[in-house]
Amino acid sequence: MATIKEVANSAGLSVTTVSRYLNNHPYISDEKRLKIEKAMADLDYQPSAVAQQMRGVKAFHIGVLVSRITNQYYAGLIDALEVTARKFGYSILIIQNHNSEGEEKRALELLKKKIIDGLVLCTVESDIDTLENYVKHGPIVLCNTHLYNTNIPSIHIDDEQATEEAINYLTGKGHKRIAYCTGGDFTSQSHGARRNKGFKTAMRKANQNIDYDLIFRHVHTLEDGEKIGSQLASMKNEQRPSAVFTGSDEVACGVINILTKSGINVPDDIAVMGFDNQKISSLISVPVTTVHQPVDVLGKFTMEYLLAAIEGKSYVYDTGMLKTNMVIRNSA
Repeated sequence: MATIKEVANSAGLSVTTVSRYLNNHPYISDEKRLKIEKAMADLDYQPSAVAQQMRGVKAFHIGVLVSRITNQYYAGLIDALEVTARKFGYSILIIQNHNSEGEEKRALELLKKKIIDGLVLCTVESDIDTLENYVKHGPIVLCNTHLYNTNIPSIHIDDEQATEEAINYLTGKGHKRIAYCTGGDFTSQSHGARRNKGFKTAMRKANQNIDYDLIFRHVHTLEDGEKIGSQLASMKNEQRPSAVFTGSDEVACGVINILTKSGINVPDDIAVMGFDNQKISSLISVPVTTVHQPVDVLGKFTMEYLLAAIEGKSYVYDTGMLKTNMVIRNSA
């Protein structure tokens, strides 16, 4: 087991500074705190959680797990979470999982070791049993992600309804062959399951068959969108969809970029719809028709819910403020 001295050496600080941190000394800079916390995590150093709990010590840090901070959606969400946390005297520790389970486990271990007081999961790769085993160590709140058959609280938009409305818009414009992008594997319990359900419902109501060759799985980035754009451009005209629901503006921009470079007109040849209403969606050559979601409100409500849970209090929020709406531009 690592020692305080090893933690101090790894962090490049004195043993006294680390000791002060462990005793919740008020005069330690955030920079030094983060160095110590990283060293503790790297060395798997775990102070006596029981002793800390008996003293009622708080770290005044909140963990926030996201897929990628380079994504504009997550960047905006992190900003809203941080602004709210700071108002209550907390700082946030950002962990990226890049859609893998390993870093998510690290974030959960930070909660267990009392390095953070609570954890916001903006993406989930672990199974329910794993997550629920950590709830006893501190509150966890899901932000705009959802798990079935769990009591872990979730603050989220109605993804199912938002997606159904988006597909209704496309079918209402006469589109029949609609390609669909998902961050998961298009199963009923996977990442993006609520959006998948909305897509299936809208297609069924429009009496349209789903072409599973036009379901693109594990799609997250602009580069993923460009790969899809290349696949669509290489198809024969009769094989191509007339519209694509991309699941995010970032992916939509990648698709549009390649289609237009390939001489395919957006939206006349292929309509493209995004999701999120990121700033980039209105700035590209073909502004993106998209679904706006209230990221600022999502972040605020999620953090306030978590901080209330840390204090053992309940929290009530206005679900009406989490409604989405279509933003019609040129791409669809």
